[in-house]
Amino acid sequence: MGELIGYARCSTVLQDLTAQTEILTGLGVAEDRIYLDKGLTGTNRARPGLDQALAAVRAGDTLVVPKLDRLARSVPDARDIGDTLLTRGVRLSLGGSIYDPADPMSKMFFNMLAVFAEFEADLLKMRTREGMAIARSRGKLKGRAPKLTARQQAELVRMHATGDYTIAELMEVFSIGRATVYRVLERAGHGRAGGAA
Repeated sequence: MGELIGYARCSTVLQDLTAQTEILTGLGVAEDRIYLDKGLTGTNRARPGLDQALAAVRAGDTLVVPKLDRLARSVPDARDIGDTLLTRGVRLSLGGSIYDPADPMSKMFFNMLAVFAEFEADLLKMRTREGMAIARSRGKLKGRAPKLTARQQAELVRMHATGDYTIAELMEVFSIGRATVYRVLERAGHGRAGGAA
């Protein structure tokens, strides 16, 4: 009958994959045949765990995922993965239900799940943008604070202008990285001239 290969994913490193892996083992997938991605969204196709799972399945095997939205968060991606598996002779199990593209009902159900997964991802993006816009309008989202105060920046520019300090020395004095030194100098109109390390 072939092997069962499992795949589970969560979008943030703070989320736990235990519930998904328990579903997969409950569906008969051996723990050492479950591939995981943590901290990667379903809209990102470049996922090491997914690549490993897709590489592990052979003709006659079944790729098992707890839900379709763990596999893909867009309709084109879901269809592409489903079609690729079909072409390779690999079955796809969505929480225990085998996706059969030859069956019109199964195909419709798969497409509806893909639409809902994409819709959820789009809603999440929209809510995030709205929340950030509200926070910004209330002055609560101002971006990263500068690494140096205005006075420290002025002192860095003054020290650099003397020609007595290299970029490396300025990095050490102010405990900042090279990019920050250059950024401060460029803002002050000094560019990278005379900045040999």
